[in-house]
Amino acid sequence: MILVAGSTGFVGQRVVRRLAGQGRRVRALVRPGADAGKVDAIRAEGVTFVEGDLKDPPSLRVACDGVSTVISTASATISRGAGDTIDTVDRDGQLALVDAARDAKVRHFIYLSFSGNMDVPSPLHDAKRAVERRVKEGRMTYTIVRPSIFMEVWLSPHAGFDPVGGSVRIFGTGDAPISVISAADVAEYVAACVENPMVHNQTIELGGPRAVSLNDVVDMFERALGRSVQRNYVPAAALEQQVATAAEPLQKTLAALALGVSRGDAIDSGPALVKARITLTPVSDYVKRVAGLQV
Repeated sequence: MILVAGSTGFVGQRVVRRLAGQGRRVRALVRPGADAGKVDAIRAEGVTFVEGDLKDPPSLRVACDGVSTVISTASATISRGAGDTIDTVDRDGQLALVDAARDAKVRHFIYLSFSGNMDVPSPLHDAKRAVERRVKEGRMTYTIVRPSIFMEVWLSPHAGFDPVGGSVRIFGTGDAPISVISAADVAEYVAACVENPMVHNQTIELGGPRAVSLNDVVDMFERALGRSVQRNYVPAAALEQQVATAAEPLQKTLAALALGVSRGDAIDSGPALVKARITLTPVSDYVKRVAGLQV
């Protein structure tokens, strides 16, 4: 049995679908009050549900009972419920899940972190690295997957990047290479880690097939759309100031991530693909989809 924490989330939903499609036995951790539409979508995959919350350690012990593998993709950075913060979910909740899995004698813990190149201190950075340390100390076989930024998030209006709407926000000069990756590819890779001895006790850096700069991506959009796109640059110095002065943990984290993006995140995924074979989606395919062109 595979327990997926974050099963209704941005990556977790995709992981559940991938595993269910492989015919694996999946138990989805779903918290009370979860989005009904997302829950119904998971239910349609034929998976088992267990009610629980990362903020409720006793529920995690129940969820881990009889489980061989735990996959955790949960985070409070994109989707949040009542009481969800980086401290309560990304740090304390994840640590509690690792402890519950260890106590339940789970064999394999797969944790979705973020790129090792994203080293600007922030509440999320500190939480992720603390969980990584706990996973390694947990007397379980572990796999830590560290993807680069998701194209569906950072190259979207959610991040102020709206080329179809005519303007984009670019952090820094926009010239630093970044191995932008598809969330679907990350989910596929995470699913491919299950019962795969090649990834045991490994920390794996994962990026897209080719590092590109944000300016490169805008150039692609301009060619696909047949018109120019306004580029609004946010200087690195301004981002550094935001990181230094932001009082709210999520705002400090978002500023730190943006500063990391401005500095670049080039990843050689060759070693990762030796361990688990998947086909990575090029940014050009994403550009064509968003621009309304056939891929």
